[in-house]
Amino acid sequence: MSEIAAPYGVKYLDGIRFRAAFIAGAQSIINDRAYLNKINVFPVPDADTGTNLASTVQVVAAEMSTDPSLGKVVSEAADAALMGSRGNSGIIFAQFLYGLSKSLKPHKTVNSHKFVQAAKESVEHVYGSLINPVEGTILTVMRVWSESLEKVSAVSEDFQVILHKSYEAAETALKETPKQLEVLAKAGVVDSGAKGFVDLLKGIAEFIKAGNLRDIPILEKPEDDIEIHQFNGDDEIPHRYCTEALLTNSTIDFVEVKRKAEDFGDSVVVAGSPQKLRLHVHTNNPSELFDWLREKGELASMKAEDMIRQYEVSHERKYPIALVTDSACDLPQDIIEKYQINVIPFTVNFGENSYLDKVTITPEKFYDILDAAPIHPSTAQPSPGMVSNLLSFLKTHYDSVMSVHISSQLSGVYNLAQQAINNHDGDDIHAVDSKQLSVSQGLIVYRLAQAIEAGKTIDELNELAKEYVEKTKVYVDVATLKYMVRGGRVSPTKGLVAKLLNLKPIISLDEEGKGEAFGKSFSRQGNMEKIKKLLAEYAEKGQIWNYAIVHARALDRANTYAEELEGILGEAPAYVQEIGPVVGAHNGIGVVGIGIMYE
Repeated sequence: MSEIAAPYGVKYLDGIRFRAAFIAGAQSIINDRAYLNKINVFPVPDADTGTNLASTVQVVAAEMSTDPSLGKVVSEAADAALMGSRGNSGIIFAQFLYGLSKSLKPHKTVNSHKFVQAAKESVEHVYGSLINPVEGTILTVMRVWSESLEKVSAVSEDFQVILHKSYEAAETALKETPKQLEVLAKAGVVDSGAKGFVDLLKGIAEFIKAGNLRDIPILEKPEDDIEIHQFNGDDEIPHRYCTEALLTNSTIDFVEVKRKAEDFGDSVVVAGSPQKLRLHVHTNNPSELFDWLREKGELASMKAEDMIRQYEVSHERKYPIALVTDSACDLPQDIIEKYQINVIPFTVNFGENSYLDKVTITPEKFYDILDAAPIHPSTAQPSPGMVSNLLSFLKTHYDSVMSVHISSQLSGVYNLAQQAINNHDGDDIHAVDSKQLSVSQGLIVYRLAQAIEAGKTIDELNELAKEYVEKTKVYVDVATLKYMVRGGRVSPTKGLVAKLLNLKPIISLDEEGKGEAFGKSFSRQGNMEKIKKLLAEYAEKGQIWNYAIVHARALDRANTYAEELEGILGEAPAYVQEIGPVVGAHNGIGVVGIGIMYE
């Protein structure tokens, strides 16, 4: 292994030094992520630049090997960044690393002159990836940094000197960004992405100067009560979704993808190559954007984050406690909006085509495809990174976070939330296993939202969550078992027997959240009568807090349930809602679910 530094300066860069220096820079960004979120106003004030950059560099640092070859390590870093980058600045940073890897890939070590040339070409690569490069952003700081590298390297070959002096130039350029962008001047802040890049440079420069991996500086986090501009209704977010996609083996070049992507929105950034292309777009039509991309290659991954919700989180939060759930929870959008509930989407797959549940595929579109698709859809839980990043982002803006998930017996997303909480040791984040799904999960989330609105503390919420989980039940009136047979939940033999006998099952969940057959009838009307009788018994004891109804293309039947139950219980359901794709994939068209919470 090479020494990190030499008595007479650092005259070459290899894979070991690059990796160690990068980790130091990454730590600098991670330590500063809360402040970067606070000052994030461009291109939209969605307050997530710190979270996105921290996530990006964490992924890169985790993927780099300890190989002594510089070219190998930088190539690994670039590949990891393309796969794991997040946000506008994150993808610009990924493109920077990709450009750097193109120049450095053949080299095991480089002197300062070769590195400076590679950095210059990399920054040019970044500018070329954008349709409308905006000065006063991370781009400006990258450009000034590379120009300074070139000037300083003309008089010194020492990486310690070159990186320190160029960092100082980048810091000066950062201070000038408010003079170049009116939105920054109005807010009284520097550009958040540019500040993140300067953080990286500072960590690297200080590490190279220290000269030993054990001496990587642990920078203090900035204070959380820094006063900055408070945004108001005049601050517009013209496109709601921050979308990202990883396209592999595509048939499209950079020029075409940049031109076409702009038709869907703005803030277009393209990174990588046709073999592995990363795209970032702000749009109001993520479904149409991803449908177009599917025609051009293999859509390996995608993301669509609600920037309006992010804006509300950072600038217009209603409560000190954030409430999170996953898209298996079926709640009306007006309730989600009213209580600022954050929803993590599952993925729904039809063969090779993937969709983000309720974001890039609506229930209407899903059931259209379900009826005609030769392949039954499958579902996948959110990625660990998606769960961890959202909880981390919310914790920078809320005192506490509560995340309520589909039964752990039906999906692993609750376990992912627990893992994320373990990684955020000391943060006030809590996960709840609802032991329910769909409408019954929705009732738990709804009541917890009301408790937050009423001013309950996080400790009180944890106790209430246990109580609400125990008092909630779901009864699912299944129209046919054919969808469960197609999805592998029911054996073909049982499905055939049920069809021959015209059996109509009622499905529920047991105390652990596992599916169980609650009953069956020889007609749908028989199912309805059984469910009505059950709820009437609870009503007679005065034990019902509220109930709700969901359906899959069975609105008439759902309304009949609503009318019948209102007559029995004396009040209308909290809501009647169509079942989302991730739940509908396993239960099929015609199903009706009734969720109930007891007092």
